[in-house]
Amino acid sequence: MKRAVIFDLGNTLVSYFTREQWPAVLEEAIGGVADCLGQRGMLRVDAGDLPARVAAERGVGDLPPDIAARRSQGDIHRVRPLEGRLARIFDLSPEEMEGELASGLCRRFMKPIFATARRYDDALPTLAELRLRGVLTGILSNSPWGSPAELWREELARHELDTAVDAAVFCRDVGWRKPAPQGFAFLMDKLGVTAAECLFVGDDPRWDIAGPRAVGMDAVLIDRDGATGDAGAIRSLTELLDS
Repeated sequence: MKRAVIFDLGNTLVSYFTREQWPAVLEEAIGGVADCLGQRGMLRVDAGDLPARVAAERGVGDLPPDIAARRSQGDIHRVRPLEGRLARIFDLSPEEMEGELASGLCRRFMKPIFATARRYDDALPTLAELRLRGVLTGILSNSPWGSPAELWREELARHELDTAVDAAVFCRDVGWRKPAPQGFAFLMDKLGVTAAECLFVGDDPRWDIAGPRAVGMDAVLIDRDGATGDAGAIRSLTELLDS
C-alpha cells in the first residue's frame, strides 16, 4: 500500500451526471441563472441567443478571442472561473459580478448539478479503512465550468467527505485543471508526500490516469460498470484494500 491515496470526486466517490447527461444539466443550470437575472431585471440577453453563447463557452463553434488565444498558446488547462463565464454569457460587467450577485448566480448554476449527486456506498468505508491503516487520503477534483471551490467544500461536507480525507483540492484552488501538474503538486505538498508515495484513483483516463502518471504517480482507473474494458481497472473502491 502506498503512503497516500488520492481520489477524484465526481463519479469516483460521488456519482454525478454522465457525459451524455451533461448538456441537459447545463441547460437547466443556465436556465436557472437566467431566471435569477430576470427576477432582478438584469436579463439582457434574448433566450434565443443563449445557446450560441453557451456553445462558445463550451468550446463549440466560435470561441471568444481570449479563450482562442489561450488554446493556441497551450494554456487550455487553465481554469476559466464560472463567474467570468456567466458574465460573458449574460453581458454582465465585472463590477456587477462581484459579491452577493456573483455568489447567488453561482449557487443557482450549481443547483441542478448537486441535485444529481449520490455518494457511492463504498466511499466512506474505504476511506475509513485506509485511515485505520495509516494511509493518508486526499481529493483532487476539477469542478464543472470552473465553479467556486467553496461550493464544493460545502458539497464535501454534505456527503460527509470533508472529515473523511486529510486534504481536498479543487481546480479553483490552484487555477489549473487536471491533467495539468499544478493541482497534483499542490495536494502532495499539503499531504507532505512525494509522487512515488501516491496512488491516484479516478474514473476518467484523460484526467485521472494520464495526469498523475505524468507527474510520477501510480494511477488506477475505477470503472464501476466495466464499460471501458480496461483489464487494470477496478470495479469498486474496496478493491484498493486488497493491495
